[in-house]
Amino acid sequence: MAEFKLNIGDPKSKKTLKKEVKDDDAEIFRGKKIGDKFSGEGIGLPGYEFEITGGSDYTGVPMRRDVQGIARKRVLIVSGIGIRKNRAGRKVRRTVAGNTISGKTAQINLKVIKHGKTPLFEEEKPVEEVASDTKAPKEEAKLEGKPAEKPAEEPKAEKKEDAPKSEDKPAEEPKKE
Repeated sequence: MAEFKLNIGDPKSKKTLKKEVKDDDAEIFRGKKIGDKFSGEGIGLPGYEFEITGGSDYTGVPMRRDVQGIARKRVLIVSGIGIRKNRAGRKVRRTVAGNTISGKTAQINLKVIKHGKTPLFEEEKPVEEVASDTKAPKEEAKLEGKPAEKPAEEPKAEKKEDAPKSEDKPAEEPKKE
């Protein structure tokens, strides 16, 4: 039973769609390599065409285009996938996964090459409408939650009777040793 998480990047809108595929839909990916192109009909997006740009295995080890096969390998890397910032000329040995998708692959990164008729993303409302829709209910909730305005109350005067007087206290006798 294969299961993959797909990250579908759309260069046109600069957004990413996340989708999960299981069983029969996931089987179309087995054996494909980074750089392969395929039709979107197998994953429920007819009319689209995608290219595999990368991915990672079940532990998060990134797939690298120049490593053949499905196995993990420790390779010397100067730059690119599998390494972050590096000093000039320094080579680092890192573990990377091969460029072929297998059952141990957990995530596959895709790029849209050809768009279909149905949009990948729902059309968003213009910013003005979104702002007015979100602010109105909050203001109403604040107004509903507050009781009617009360007239300003004067501060209460302290009663002198309640305050203890120093004269009322009995004097303490000094302790004898």
